[in-house]
Amino acid sequence: QVQLVESGGGSVQAGGSLRLSCAASGSIFSSYSMGWTRQAPGKRRELVAAITTGGSTNYADSMKGRFTISRDNAKNTVYLQMNSLKPEDTAVYSCAASPIDTNSEDRFYPRYWGQGTQVTVSS
Repeated sequence: QVQLVESGGGSVQAGGSLRLSCAASGSIFSSYSMGWTRQAPGKRRELVAAITTGGSTNYADSMKGRFTISRDNAKNTVYLQMNSLKPEDTAVYSCAASPIDTNSEDRFYPRYWGQGTQVTVSS
């Protein structure tokens, strides 16, 4: 059993930065791929970024160069550094844990989800 708790969301102006954190309980964090998803009102959920157990990362095209996902297995925590934020980045961001060791969107099937944290970017 893994419980995920996000923090770090909030409101920021366009061009600003936020760092999201996701703390995982349980001793199996290091064996799970981790990802960040987001869902804006009226839109489908999308995978923002994912990281394998070995630290290999992958990003959605619109996030490349702006977002960075990282993990600290010693702290059971995954991070999402978001820079150059745009109003269209406004969404609820959730972390997720997948038992399949992948960072590929088409194979990242979460078993556990966090509750989500709101990110609002104003123009």
